[in-house]
Amino acid sequence: MNILLLNGPNLNLLGEREPDIYGSTTLPELEAKVQTRARELGANLRAFQSNHEGALIDELHQARHWANGVVFNPGAFTHYSYALRDAISSTKLRVVEVHLSDILKREPFRAISVLEEVCAHRVMGKGVPGYLEALEWLCAAR
Repeated sequence: MNILLLNGPNLNLLGEREPDIYGSTTLPELEAKVQTRARELGANLRAFQSNHEGALIDELHQARHWANGVVFNPGAFTHYSYALRDAISSTKLRVVEVHLSDILKREPFRAISVLEEVCAHRVMGKGVPGYLEALEWLCAAR
């Protein structure tokens, strides 16, 4: 099983940015934890992060023939990127939308996800373990 771990804008600042909301784990540490769990589950994992919407779309397009699933934290793009929504829909990839914090319990604008309807599953508010849960869900749903 091939899994793409995709992280959107500002997630490169994990460990520095608002640790009271996002935790103290850095992005490389998070990727290593998910990579370790993927190996335990017999999955191949490729990680990618970008602050640019087009780069995330390009990565989804490139992964469409390789990946069996995607663990995706789209960051702020969650709330308004119809281009990412279209990319998820058009690639037909099984995507799990992941958020470190519970977006439903934050500012009102964060409660909106334009991606939710095209994603296969969603995990929110569980911090780094939420990424592992998303990975496990994808592997179990083979």
